Amino acid sequence: MTPIGVPDTPELAAPYPFPVVLEVQGLMEPEHFGKLPEAMAALLTVVGTLPLSPDQQDYFVELFGPSEEQAIGRRLATHGEVRALAFLDLTPTVVRLYPTDPGTAQ
Repeated sequence: MTPIGVPDTPELAAPYPFPVVLEVQGLMEPEHFGKLPEAMAALLTVVGTLPLSPDQQDYFVELFGPSEEQAIGRRLATHGEVRALAFLDLTPTVVRLYPTDPGTAQ
């Protein structure tokens, strides 16, 4: 039995606190962040400077916007990383988020 006021589903659980690494292939070296929201904000800043189509920009905002923190945290915890592709002209560029400590993901 779950105590009153304590969420009993993963969807309502607290944010995943583990540190993460953000990497944009060919554009930025892996950068460590203490908290997932900081990494997601930095990712959107970096992607915002790229010459992407409006559709691609919207895709990244939808995937990595602040409202997606719980979903990204769950993916990191269960799959060990989150990847997306940005197309610069016809060249795919991999954008990755993953836990700093590979043992963190479950």
